[in-house]
Amino acid sequence: MTSIINLRPKQLAGLALVLSFAAIAPLSAQVQPQSSSDTTQQPPLGYANSIHVPDPRKPVPAKLGAYTLAQVIDMARTKNLTLLAAQRNLQAVRAQEIQAGVRQNPNLGVAGTDVTEPDSANNPYNYSVQISRLFERGNKREWRLDSARATTAQTEAQLQDTTRQTILSVKTAFTQMLMAKASLQLATDSLSEFQHEVDISHDRYQAGDLSKIDFERLDLQLASFESDEATGLVNLRQASDQLQTLIGIDIPTADFDITGEVVPPVVTQTQAELTQDALDKRPDFAAAKFAISVAEANQKLAYANGTTDPTLEAEYDRAGTENTAGFSVNIPLRIFDHNQGNKKTAVFQTEASKFTAAAAHNQVISDVDQAWVNYAQSKRLSDRYTQHYLDETTDVLSIAQFAFEHGGIALIDYLDAVRDTRTTDAAAISAYQQTWLAIHQLSAASATELVP
Repeated sequence: MTSIINLRPKQLAGLALVLSFAAIAPLSAQVQPQSSSDTTQQPPLGYANSIHVPDPRKPVPAKLGAYTLAQVIDMARTKNLTLLAAQRNLQAVRAQEIQAGVRQNPNLGVAGTDVTEPDSANNPYNYSVQISRLFERGNKREWRLDSARATTAQTEAQLQDTTRQTILSVKTAFTQMLMAKASLQLATDSLSEFQHEVDISHDRYQAGDLSKIDFERLDLQLASFESDEATGLVNLRQASDQLQTLIGIDIPTADFDITGEVVPPVVTQTQAELTQDALDKRPDFAAAKFAISVAEANQKLAYANGTTDPTLEAEYDRAGTENTAGFSVNIPLRIFDHNQGNKKTAVFQTEASKFTAAAAHNQVISDVDQAWVNYAQSKRLSDRYTQHYLDETTDVLSIAQFAFEHGGIALIDYLDAVRDTRTTDAAAISAYQQTWLAIHQLSAASATELVP
């Protein structure tokens, strides 16, 4: 009560105005109900129309021709250098199927003796032609083909996994750029609004309604807003360059722009559905299963390589006027080498690949669970900012700004409200970014596109 008595008459009048507007606010909300689609709370009835608080929930303006998330993903699929290299690697591996299916070439040998000596009955010319070919046993060609085809399938799954990881990187860079745009827009709007407040305070200072120290303390706060804008410009350019590099643009430009929603959507799928989708669609898990097929084919090939491959040879000889023909069969005697070392290695590799596939199965389930928890908590927090905190900070700053302009509260109280608003707005954008990143991580973990 003592503090009220010591206030100046103008401060008492301003404080009375503030209290009256605070009392009117609930009534004005009843008189002028908002549309359910409008998440920005309007100022209470009677507030000055010039008061405006920037809202981080609003869509960020974009240039004509700005790219959407779907468009930058399509560009990455066709121009990302990492994906292009992985695609060429797949083609190279597929070409090995041709080599695995080739059959053994025959060998041709031609020989001649005494061809420089005069032909006579005692010294006739001698010529011979030999054709030989190795014949594989144990279905070696069949197992080579199986191994090559399984390797191709594994490599193709690895390419799909590289694509999945690349798209996640593109989505992450897109979100970082979009939130950098939102932060810069918020910083620019806040700077403009606070500059307007400084201009009003300057007029009050010139009129003798505000002390010099209060005006200078208020003016010093502009440095924080200018710093926010400068930091926002740097962050936006860095995020833009990173995204442009990922989608295959050789030289990043400042004209590049994107557009998208700032407030994250709701994921409609359940955790159980996404876990099943992950087990059905995750390419890294598919690659682990294909590795088992590769190992099993190599094991069969190792046993086949332990069998003996005979070489058949046919020979034609001409000595003078005499013609003769013959044949030979060469069969290696595998007394010591039965390819036993490679057989053992192939068995252990098959067992190892099965353990690897089981580990990949468990990792898929763990990835979805971790991503889901991250999404659920991030979405809960971002919803609190969307539905409660941002509206509340708007009310506080609007009342504090009006009261300060009319002498109802001290400068320190108004500056506290300004700092709280900056902190809340920055935290809201951070919450939106974390939620978007959690959605993208959940999409990658479940191999399901969750954003329409």
